[in-house]
Amino acid sequence: MIQGSIVALVTPMYESGAVDKESLKILVEYHIEQGTDALVAVGTTGESATLDEDEHCDVIKSVVDYVGGRIPVIAGTGANSTTEAIVLTRKAKQAGADACLIVTPYYNKPTQEGLYLHYKAIAEAVDIPQILYNVPGRTACDMLPETVGRLSHIANIVGVKEATGDLSRVKKIRDLAGADLQYIRAMMLPAASFCLLGGNGTITVTGNVAPRLVHEMIMAAMAGDKETALAIDTKLAALHKNLFIQSNPIPVKWAVSQMGLMGKRYSFAFNLAN
Repeated sequence: MIQGSIVALVTPMYESGAVDKESLKILVEYHIEQGTDALVAVGTTGESATLDEDEHCDVIKSVVDYVGGRIPVIAGTGANSTTEAIVLTRKAKQAGADACLIVTPYYNKPTQEGLYLHYKAIAEAVDIPQILYNVPGRTACDMLPETVGRLSHIANIVGVKEATGDLSRVKKIRDLAGADLQYIRAMMLPAASFCLLGGNGTITVTGNVAPRLVHEMIMAAMAGDKETALAIDTKLAALHKNLFIQSNPIPVKWAVSQMGLMGKRYSFAFNLAN
């Protein structure tokens, strides 16, 4: 089971837009040292929407290689094309990823039945643990708890990253899907509360900047230590807010650069164009 503080890793870049592999390796070592429980390679924070297919797959492979089996690696392999999502998911499995994170098809605005068939097709095509990713604020597509419940009966669909900000969905999804499906929170502000309600962890942007504190907060929440979890969450509140003052990942890449963890010459150009 992949759980705890799962950091949505930034993808460092040079001014040219090329991936900065040296900084990527430094970041992986930093997170392992700081107690991060797992990494997401090429999620939203890792610029999945801006890397081309070769870059996308190369970053996943590099993160897997740098980690060397010490913690799990979840590969972001979603796309608004079912065929493309299958290709990316297959290549992530070949690269050695432990699981894949698959966002709902953005822009297309599929029906709930369309979502079910999309995820079913990917799960049947590639035998790797798959985590559903629902973030309607980015995709203009909301995967309802009932659809998650249907998909939970597919053996290799093992979790859902729920980013609506609606804590009431935790119980509803659990009732529909059963205890075998993992519940991973995406939005950091209510992450402690989410885990106190039975969530298995959080895919975190803030963990790029404060990995040790986020790990301690999530561990406390999962253990039912409400006082400690909420105290740490309060300490992190300003950081949570500031990392979203502009579109992610602009603020977090700036912060990580200022920390000296990646070269200051990486590019914001892709983000600023969107």
